[in-house]
Amino acid sequence: MKNIIILYLLSLVSIPTFSQTDSTSTQVNNTWSNFKSDISVTLKSVGHSFTSPLHWKSDDFLTAGGVFAGTGLLYLSDQEANGIFLKQGSGAPKVFKDFGRYFGSPQNFFLVSTGIYGFGLFTDNEKVRHTGILIFSSAITTGVIQSISKTVVGRARPNSGNHNKFEPFSKEAGFHSFPSGHSVLSFTMAHAVAKQFEDFWAKASIYTIGAIAPISRLWANAHWLSDVGLGMALSVVVVDGIDNFMNKNKFYTDSKPKTISWRISAGLGTIGMVGTF
Repeated sequence: MKNIIILYLLSLVSIPTFSQTDSTSTQVNNTWSNFKSDISVTLKSVGHSFTSPLHWKSDDFLTAGGVFAGTGLLYLSDQEANGIFLKQGSGAPKVFKDFGRYFGSPQNFFLVSTGIYGFGLFTDNEKVRHTGILIFSSAITTGVIQSISKTVVGRARPNSGNHNKFEPFSKEAGFHSFPSGHSVLSFTMAHAVAKQFEDFWAKASIYTIGAIAPISRLWANAHWLSDVGLGMALSVVVVDGIDNFMNKNKFYTDSKPKTISWRISAGLGTIGMVGTF
């Protein structure tokens, strides 16, 4: 988590430095003003995320209950699912494995995020700036939550062979499996970007790309299915909460709140989460 915050701060500090080369002082002032405003929005959004549980209503508790219930169902199937994904992983294309590993890493994640935000800042495109700050704010929030959870829960990774093995507060990376950090980062970006599109196929394509990293972690025997499922669910909940907060306070005027409605789907030999958008 420390690396995530450092990378974020460095990316923001570096952006206005390059803006000084702009020949028009008005544009420079406007860029700097937008930059300062975006930092303020980020801080307010992250603060809102951590204090919002104090103001939850019945629907919010139902959502939280659904996430926990879904994670519990996935937990029950972890051992069996692990074997299935290991078999799939042996024949999976290397390009997908590499993409999932690199895209879900904090360094590459923030490189892409900074590119998105920087484009919006320099072109004075409010919608892209909104998207960039939504990604940053959500990633910081989910990053803190998953970092604390990994340490407190202390769940062993699949190479231990036992999905019921826990060592809370362990400093060993082998006991930092729950939830999946790669899944959190990649799906945070995917959901934040997909919310900016109305077209079904555009959304589906973005979510598909965002799902590569979580699936690749299962192929690599790095996480259990419930680790990945909770990471993705956490990303959706946090992104939606921050985006609604931004729109409610009219920090940006480019879009209205958009959410995904999630429900648990269970059938003969199958369980999963179904999202409607």
